[in-house]
Amino acid sequence: MPANRSIGGELTVAIGGFGAIGAKVARALDSADPRGGIPGIRLVAISARDQDGARGRMAGMALPPPVVGLDELAGLANIVVECAPAAVFAEVAEAAVEAGKIFIPLSCGALLQHPHLIDRAAETGARIIVPTGALLGLDAVRAASEGVIHSVHMVTRKPPNGLAGAPHLVENNINVENLTVAKLVFEGTARGAAKAFPANVNVAAALSLAGNGPDNTTIEIWADPGVTRNTHTINVDSDATRFEMTIEGIPSPKNPATGLLTPLSVLATLRGLVSPLKVGT
Repeated sequence: MPANRSIGGELTVAIGGFGAIGAKVARALDSADPRGGIPGIRLVAISARDQDGARGRMAGMALPPPVVGLDELAGLANIVVECAPAAVFAEVAEAAVEAGKIFIPLSCGALLQHPHLIDRAAETGARIIVPTGALLGLDAVRAASEGVIHSVHMVTRKPPNGLAGAPHLVENNINVENLTVAKLVFEGTARGAAKAFPANVNVAAALSLAGNGPDNTTIEIWADPGVTRNTHTINVDSDATRFEMTIEGIPSPKNPATGLLTPLSVLATLRGLVSPLKVGT
């Protein structure tokens, strides 16, 4: 039986990273969750840089999973969810793909820097499933890509503190403190944005993978003191449709670089793997 098939109708999950996203996903999968977790999905392990701290933060969980090293996750579960810092993406991804598991990356911008993983997954039987995250409309973009997409452009506006510390800002001495008007801090391709803002615009990578690729998807990134939510506007023009969509995500209070919708997107992705009804492309 392939490694990513369920046994007895159940799929096991290991989570790489126990920050704002990983902790929320873990708690939702725990049987103490008011909604009873997700039937057919069982959490079996997590990984965290501060293992003792992670164990402490699991107080109140009905079945707290063991805390293990990143390289151990793939050997313990059918599904590996990556929500760790982009710097350790390869460590989680390589092990999951080599083991033929279902790999769900949140740092999908890092996936653009490791395209060989897609070819390797075809060889090992692994599946790489990129969740929608804090974006919208990927179903429509994926459907349009079955035809001809002429252009995909995204404009991202974030509160300045949600961009602070990004490599692009540091390397180019771009100051986003004490802004009184919106400031354009990046304009280029999704591939360039993923490298320049590895913790901030994974949505651009997801959009490009759903559509016409990271080098043909363009993005503007604005540090905007006038917004309190992470705002993404997508414009798509194809031979089958033309549309514009905007989403305003509430930033996580624990990590303003990400939004509250992101862990919910992971849970929806997991539910879609076991549910008898799946809505969407």
